[in-house]
Parts: sequence; structure tokens; C-alpha cells
Amino acid sequence: MSEQKSGNIVLPGERLGVIEEFLPDSGTYVKDGIIYSKIVGHALMDLLHKRVSVYPLINGAVVPKVTSTVVGQVGNAQSDNVLVRIFKIGSKKLSGVFTGILHISDVQERYVDSMNDVCKPGDIIRAKVISEKNQIYHLSTNDKNLGVVYAFCSRCGNLLEPKRYEMICTKCGNIEKRKTPVDYGHEEI
Repeated sequence: MSEQKSGNIVLPGERLGVIEEFLPDSGTYVKDGIIYSKIVGHALMDLLHKRVSVYPLINGAVVPKVTSTVVGQVGNAQSDNVLVRIFKIGSKKLSGVFTGILHISDVQERYVDSMNDVCKPGDIIRAKVISEKNQIYHLSTNDKNLGVVYAFCSRCGNLLEPKRYEMICTKCGNIEKRKTPVDYGHEEI
């Protein structure tokens, strides 16, 4: 096994050098006098200070998990479910794309006649992942802090303003229904 060059991408367990040559630094470990990479990343050989380190390729890849709170955009809508393109988990923005499904039975405690009363395509929603059954993220908005955080008028596309139990478009006067959280309009996108 040959020694690594500075800048090379290394995998966990790859040999980087020996402790007679280098001091092990971040992202490395030593076993029997040999320095190995602890993570996937770029090897950095500091010849001046005689140090070897590995800088992570990906800063903590984030994927949705059951109980994660996610933010996404409503896409395809049916009468009993909608697809959601997830772009944020907690406060971390994602580089990849994850898709979740929000079923009408997971919206709220009270009976809901149609998903059109909950959200519409283009809306931004905050939801909780309740299951990963069949590699699909199943979402729920059944909480006062979950629901549509930004709703857009289905007539003109303007941002809707909350008024009592409805949403109103200040541009065209259209009135629509949405399931919104208490902090509607305050989610950082």
C-alpha cells in the first residue's frame, strides 16, 4: 500500500503515512505506528509542520428520519394525498432531493373533506416524518406547529395572508382554505 499525496480523496482505513514522518491530525487515527484516514475526505499533507489530516468531503450528510421535521414544496396533488419535495430537515438545507407523501388521514384530528382544503401545489409546508415504509417518507401535519408555512393564490400566484379561518389574496381578493401553523409566514427558506 503506497502513501497518499496531498489533495487525494481518501476513504476510511486508507493508509496516509507513518508516525515517524507525520503527526496525525483531524480526520485520522493511528494503529501500529501507521496513520489512517478516519473519514471520507481530502488528505492534506502539511510538509512544513509535518502533519497529516483529512478534511471531510461531505459535512454531515443529512437525510430525513422518522420524527424529523421537514420543509418542502407541495407538488402533485390528488384528492386524498399530495407529494412533497423535501428541501430542508430541521434548519439544514439539503443538496439532494427527497420526496415525501402527505395523506389526508395524517393532516389533522378533525375530518378533512379534500386535500384542497389543506394545501395546493406550490405551497411550502412544514411536516413531520412519521414513517419510512417502502422507502417512502410518509408525512404528517397533525400538530399546531405544522402545516402550510407559505401559501400561494391558485388564481394569481400572490402570497396569501391569513384572515381568521381563511386565507385571502390581497392582489385579486380570492379566498382559499389552508391548514397553517401558528407561525405562518415566519419559516426561513
